Amino acid sequence: MLDNHPEYIEQNFELTVAKGQNPERVDVYLTHCFQNATRTKVQRSISEGRVLINGKIAKQNSKVFPNDIIQCRILKPPPMELVPQDIQLDVVYEDDYLIVVNKPAGMVVHPAFGNRYGTLVNAVLYYLGKREPIPIELDEEPDDSDDEEIDECKIFESPEIRPGIIHRIDKNTSGLLVVSKNSSVDTLLSQQFHNHTVSREYWGIVWGKFAEPIGTIDAPIGRSNQNRKKYTVVKRGGKSAITDYEVLEEFEFTSLVKFRLHTGRTHQIRVHSAFMKHPILGDETYGGDKILYGGQSNYMRSKAQKCLQLAARQMLHAKTLGFIHPMTKEDLFFDSELPDDFKNVLEFLKN
Repeated sequence: MLDNHPEYIEQNFELTVAKGQNPERVDVYLTHCFQNATRTKVQRSISEGRVLINGKIAKQNSKVFPNDIIQCRILKPPPMELVPQDIQLDVVYEDDYLIVVNKPAGMVVHPAFGNRYGTLVNAVLYYLGKREPIPIELDEEPDDSDDEEIDECKIFESPEIRPGIIHRIDKNTSGLLVVSKNSSVDTLLSQQFHNHTVSREYWGIVWGKFAEPIGTIDAPIGRSNQNRKKYTVVKRGGKSAITDYEVLEEFEFTSLVKFRLHTGRTHQIRVHSAFMKHPILGDETYGGDKILYGGQSNYMRSKAQKCLQLAARQMLHAKTLGFIHPMTKEDLFFDSELPDDFKNVLEFLKN
């Protein structure tokens, strides 16, 4: 079975400090010596005893001096490669140029350092007839190999690691995605997403009830300063993010809401919902995994807790997708059924 966290490869280096080098902390010195090194990586190596100065284990505050000999054992993840895998796909449309798939919750869209296998890309490669692994050359490995959210945006910029993937859906969000079969189609489809001419609607179950049944959330989004894995609404420095919402049905302490994206920022609906104090039910990243409404009585609290147990992930589904076919110029529109876990939560709420 393929391991998403393979053993690291050890590389040994020996450096001699130049005669004209001024005394300097060893972590600062080594950060400047190695390409793509970060101080976090270097400090981790030092704390794990993998850096020696003149044969002695270095400390974080150790300094280097001219003619010192520094030995380093650096652990690096093995090279990335795309491995076609026989994973069942729910293909809702296909022609010579593109396919539209209904991604299940729990599947990552494209490989990252902490998610090398089992992704939509692995499945698409196999579906399109590829069988041999494709080596990938990336300029650098992540600061933390387990930090999939941080790696994802940078890796997604590399077209060779996302063949045909035009847009993304979060791992624990289900729904429709379009995948191109060649680079020219990829470019034409990407232009539609860039120009915001693609129609996308998501259905989500959120905590609480909106004050207005229909509205627009216009709030820029940027990475959180408190947690780099999260995004948040920011006053300065963020990217424009606009989301329309429409309440479809209200329950005792939750609502079924339809969202329409005007922009495509990372985690946009999840961030905007949390910003409005109505996070997506089950969203542990943005506070939807706690009882936020309905705790007024033991009965309601028990029902809310049961609802959370049924929602084993964020209750968000990319339900519709519409775009112009890049080759035939035909208007295409697709609508998908809600997944079973989503329908189970809705049924529980209605009853």
